[in-house]
Amino acid sequence: DEFTILLPIVKNAEEAKRIAKRIIDNIGRRVSLAGHELVITPSIGIAIFPDDGIEVGQLLKNVDAAMYYVKHGGKNNFEVFAEEMNQATARRLMIENQMRQSINYSFDGFSLVYQPQVSLKTGQIVGVEALLRWQSEELGAVSPVEFIPVAEESNLINPIGEWVLNEACRQTKAWHDEGLPNIRVAVNLSVKQFAKQNLEQMVKEALEETQLPVRFLELEITENMLMDDVEGSVDVLHRLKELGVCLAIDDFGTGYSSLSYLKRFPIDRLKIDRSFITHVTSNQGDASVTQAIVAVAHNLDLSVTAEGVESADQLSFLNGLKCEEVQGYYFSKPVAPDDLKRLLLVNQRLGEV
Repeated sequence: DEFTILLPIVKNAEEAKRIAKRIIDNIGRRVSLAGHELVITPSIGIAIFPDDGIEVGQLLKNVDAAMYYVKHGGKNNFEVFAEEMNQATARRLMIENQMRQSINYSFDGFSLVYQPQVSLKTGQIVGVEALLRWQSEELGAVSPVEFIPVAEESNLINPIGEWVLNEACRQTKAWHDEGLPNIRVAVNLSVKQFAKQNLEQMVKEALEETQLPVRFLELEITENMLMDDVEGSVDVLHRLKELGVCLAIDDFGTGYSSLSYLKRFPIDRLKIDRSFITHVTSNQGDASVTQAIVAVAHNLDLSVTAEGVESADQLSFLNGLKCEEVQGYYFSKPVAPDDLKRLLLVNQRLGEV
């Protein structure tokens, strides 16, 4: 799915850009295939001889770097090569290679942190969201914002995602066995995991292996993932629901789902994206959207979790809407398992008072 176009007579980069735009405009036209509307979103990198290389190998390397720069920026565009792109490509390759090594050495360097989810009714921690972290031996701590897209592009996200699911279930069962409150754990699914044919089998095996009761596992799927293929999503969600797991739509409000689709999904919870909560007490638009999401959820008999809560004012606003749960720095940042255990112990003692 990669092609090289050689333009023997190009006066300058501007002319190459005009040609690239014409290619995108033509390739990007909607195509009807077997009753489906398809749109191709090409990523085009441009390198100019002799400025960007005098040998074929160097030109191809640089045009490849420019193409990947476009892909990371959202696709359906073009870019002319610049030297810093090579640095970005080299960094990406190093991240991929280091992740492969970590996976080969029993996921050495990968860890999970957990952010509490608090009931507004009781003030108790009722769940946690498992979040992935990675400490590379050579690169040090690498942000998920940087390494997760690389994992998705290089197909490493499936083994990593399976490890996350198993580790989150194992840790939650360990907390239960220690006599701590029987909280649930929420695990995010990636696009590629959600598209896997054996997803429900993987979930079933993780639960059986760790002996975590199914009602304590919640799977989070983003709104946009569901809308990419509505019919397929409905089928996958029903198969997961048959296992007995809780299902949540993450980042709700940032995608393009409609109510007619939403009521078809067998879900239990909507998670309001932090982008709305940040200014919910100062921006009428964000306040209205948040209020509407909570109202829609309750009308569909769904519970709501608000993400990114950082102030008492935000908490008070959400409480007034009868939002069921919140998570955010107002209560706790994501913490290591031992720190979460201490929070659970404190929460447990306060609940007994």
